[in-house]
Amino acid sequence: MCGVRFMAETVKILSPEKKVILANSSAGCPMAEQMDIELIEQLKSEMPGYTVAAYINTTSELKQICDVCVTSSSAVKIIRNIQNDKILFIPDCNLGDWIAKQIPEKHIELVHGGCPTHLRITLRDVERVRKKYPDALLLVHPECHPSVVEKADFVGSTTEIISFAGKGTNNSYIIGTENSIVEHLQFMCPDKKFIPLSKDCVCHNMKATTLIDVYNCVCGTGGEEIHLSDSVIKKSRRCIDEMLRLGK
Repeated sequence: MCGVRFMAETVKILSPEKKVILANSSAGCPMAEQMDIELIEQLKSEMPGYTVAAYINTTSELKQICDVCVTSSSAVKIIRNIQNDKILFIPDCNLGDWIAKQIPEKHIELVHGGCPTHLRITLRDVERVRKKYPDALLLVHPECHPSVVEKADFVGSTTEIISFAGKGTNNSYIIGTENSIVEHLQFMCPDKKFIPLSKDCVCHNMKATTLIDVYNCVCGTGGEEIHLSDSVIKKSRRCIDEMLRLGK
């Protein structure tokens, strides 16, 4: 796994019989690590009757006590399909706010948490870049602050942003998510112009893995093998299976 720890843990949960190696053991996710079991257990006791929906960006331990997982691209569909109208969404309150606005018929409670990388993007960045590139469309990730999201021409996951920009007929796009996506889009569509909304929207954890890390892994001399207990795998798998069921 050339991503971050929660991704490698998710792979192990889905394929416990396989050997899973995280290429760089320092690659974590600050958002995934913001909340622990004790906090969420306390909130569950204070809010009985709520379905706990966890962003996939959570640790395997926390997934054990959640009812369903979502990704940024599947969140609206899955939460809309939950029979319960009362949802406790963790950990990203910005993504949760965006979901709540798409599904006003649901009562969605949020907990203060979020992606520090996307929070570096400000409304001032939007005003500055749009003034410089008035003809460009603004595409942002829902992990951005609501004040930024409401100014966007399109809001979606990383994959959805790439698809929208790749298929779109506009000549220029301002990209409001991790800046590596700007580079991917420039390679994909050399005839279009892609502008980062903020030069500071860089995830140092996603950038931690290097080619030499991968090389050492395949040589058997590097990386960290992911080990999860049978109990953690079994309990955390439930919310992932529920995500797949509701997403069909």
